Amino acid sequence: QVQVVESGGGLVQPGGSLRLSCTASGSIFTLDVMGWYRQAPGKQRELVAVTTSGGTTNYTDSMKSRFAISRDSAKNTMYLQMNSLKPEDTAVYYCNAQISTAWGTGDYWGLGTQVTVSI
Repeated sequence: QVQVVESGGGLVQPGGSLRLSCTASGSIFTLDVMGWYRQAPGKQRELVAVTTSGGTTNYTDSMKSRFAISRDSAKNTMYLQMNSLKPEDTAVYYCNAQISTAWGTGDYWGLGTQVTVSI
């Protein structure tokens, strides 16, 4: 079994920072592309940023200047550092990971972590 679990969400004031973590565990052969997505109330889920096992990163343009994605391959963990947070960043943030196991390769999603930016 494979699990993907996010953590680090919470309530923060505008202009503040948060660091999200996503850890994959279980019978993992390789951990390939990992990404952060978010879904605000009443809106579709959108891509925040992705990172490959080789270290390549890509961001949605509107978030590139304030967010930074990184990963610690030894810990099967990915991070999202979010700075200068705005109320419109309020959303549930989800982790996605492409994971290879003995049974093949698949996309795995976490249950999400809530980020609320408010006074």
